[in-house]
Amino acid sequence: MSRRAALRALAALAGVLLLGAAAAQTPQDDRVVFPAGVQQGALVIGKVPPGSRVEYAGRTLRVTGYGSVALGIGRDAQGPAQVKVTRPDGREETVAIRIDPRDWPLQRVDGVPPATVDPPPAIAERIRREQAQVSAQRSRDDDRADFAQRFVQPVEGRISGRFGRARVYNGRPGSPHSGMDIAAPTGTAVRAPAGGIVTFAAPDLYLTGGTVLLDHGHGISSNFLHLSRLDVRVGDRVEQGQVIGAVGATGRATGPHLHWGMNWFDVRIDPQLVLERAP
Repeated sequence: MSRRAALRALAALAGVLLLGAAAAQTPQDDRVVFPAGVQQGALVIGKVPPGSRVEYAGRTLRVTGYGSVALGIGRDAQGPAQVKVTRPDGREETVAIRIDPRDWPLQRVDGVPPATVDPPPAIAERIRREQAQVSAQRSRDDDRADFAQRFVQPVEGRISGRFGRARVYNGRPGSPHSGMDIAAPTGTAVRAPAGGIVTFAAPDLYLTGGTVLLDHGHGISSNFLHLSRLDVRVGDRVEQGQVIGAVGATGRATGPHLHWGMNWFDVRIDPQLVLERAP
């Protein structure tokens, strides 16, 4: 065989292999993949064909260029969660995700400053105003996929409070716990559990003390409360493991600890489940 003929044969074989590989990839690229079931408080990450339209709970979800999509399941959500996917070619599919209920034990917290449990009108207005400022930052829907990282715990220590537990403060019923409390000495470094953009940073909110919000994209965010020191400012880009502040006991706290909360927009999700999520 001449050299030219051999080159033509190799080119033809390469073309066949490329076509075969493309054909083999097509079914996988066309799949819609979500977990069959999740627990209340879960972060759900699914896979759809790139360019699809995904709708859940009245919201059109942002889809990454490679087809990943994220949503959150609330503490009290009842299943199944219905996710509607419209592929680029117009075909529609609705995925039903089973929601497994959880047991929410009661936790009593005593020794809290009385003014933080039953605040006078002026303080109550300050609390409302500060919480509105924080909530406003949770409406962001940035086109970043930091949420897809394998999250790490922001500080090592004893887990002193778990997500979702009904709480009684000084004998008075309060809202369910919205995050994960980690007991650690004042001044212990708090590190970003995943990359993101700082969207809120304030040293002295009435209830939450030193407070930082870190946006991970697609509506997923983390909040870090009761900090004794803030090492970041609004607009900063931080990477996983970067120090963002220090553990403290500011705001409504009975001792030094980090409160780490997570949200999908206004839906509270459980950081512990995010840590346990399979890669």
